[in-house]
Amino acid sequence: MSQPLLYLTNITIILILGIILTIIAKKLKISNLLLLVLCGLTLNKLQTEAYSIEFDPVFLTSISILALVMIVFDACAKFKIKELDEFSIMAIKTSIIWLVLNMIIITFAVVFIFKEPSLLMALMFAALMSGTAPSAILTMFKGSENRLGKFLEVEAIVNTPIIVLLPFIILDFIGRFSPEHMLSSIIEQVGPFLQQFVAGIGAGILVGIIAFKLISVRYPETLNPLSIMTASILTYILAENLGGNGVLAVTTLGLFFGNVFKRGKEYLTEYSSMFANTLIILVFVLIGLAVDMPLTFEFISKSLGLFLIYLIVRFIAITLSFKNLKYTIKEKIFLALNAQKGIAIAVVAFSLTTITVSTLQIIEGVEQTAQIPFITLPGAKDILALIVAFIVYSLIISTIIQRVSKFFIGEIIVPVEEIIETPDEKKRERRAVKKEDVK
Repeated sequence: MSQPLLYLTNITIILILGIILTIIAKKLKISNLLLLVLCGLTLNKLQTEAYSIEFDPVFLTSISILALVMIVFDACAKFKIKELDEFSIMAIKTSIIWLVLNMIIITFAVVFIFKEPSLLMALMFAALMSGTAPSAILTMFKGSENRLGKFLEVEAIVNTPIIVLLPFIILDFIGRFSPEHMLSSIIEQVGPFLQQFVAGIGAGILVGIIAFKLISVRYPETLNPLSIMTASILTYILAENLGGNGVLAVTTLGLFFGNVFKRGKEYLTEYSSMFANTLIILVFVLIGLAVDMPLTFEFISKSLGLFLIYLIVRFIAITLSFKNLKYTIKEKIFLALNAQKGIAIAVVAFSLTTITVSTLQIIEGVEQTAQIPFITLPGAKDILALIVAFIVYSLIISTIIQRVSKFFIGEIIVPVEEIIETPDEKKRERRAVKKEDVK
């Protein structure tokens, strides 16, 4: 079988499995994300020399970047600075406290329990785990006016841009950081770090102004979602070629679009749904395939212990944020246990399996910069395995909590399927809302 036909066959197999699992998840009234990542892990263990699902690294890298760009833009464009209310302030406060506690407690817990990952590697993991999944939260509380659901929804939207951006900023330090010359390593990175910020933000604003000026011109509306997606990819490419941070550039573009651009926001829903279901299936199955998560007693016991510490840290963050507010202990526990990991974290983890990082190496007696795969760095495989484990654990816990939600909040939550609505469905919903407003 030729290589292109083999890749196409593998993609078809993954999509068929994804569709079947999504239907099963709908019947069972659980999130399809859990079944998808478990499917990937199962396929990883079932691969043999006779047949295995493999893809060219360039193809996987392209898929990961495309998914990353779409998720980052979507999450940032939904964050409206002018619409900050009581729940938004609480969500921002909780996200900051949780992030700080994670980067202190979880970082040192990872280094202490797993030994091999460096402090910066553990810090990157802690930052990435400081986010929740907007799609999982939104589907779980769809149709509900519960205040806890509203808070979790806003929290997920607030923390997603942060947890997607921070790991890549930390990643820039990992390859070039030298523990023996800590101070000099930090000073040497100040210039490149500022360059990445300036180039990234500049690229985001520049492409944003040009792209949205073009979108303002009257031409077929069907091209607007495609224009937004193209602008996002162009922003990432431009920033990376200028030595900037591509993720930061797309973040800037998304914030610019969501808070400055007035016309055309209705096309954001079409943009969000383009290829979304396909990417969800591909990313969650492929991350299970790409990451070799050990199923040994040692790893499972250590990762579960770390996950327990993680939940305790989240409960502490929520308790501190909700101090002097009328929330019961059961409600705080419910909020603490609802820390689902969704497509944003999966995309970042998937990207880490395919990207290369710049490292300083001594080549023939001369210090030079070399590009090496992230996955070959010391402790990288442990961190990736932990990310996948936390995705699985968090989705299992949230599924259980949904079943016993009445005990915590006095309301039974029945999640809907994780399928994103099509643009036509969203248009019909908007028209219905407008008609109700007129009446």
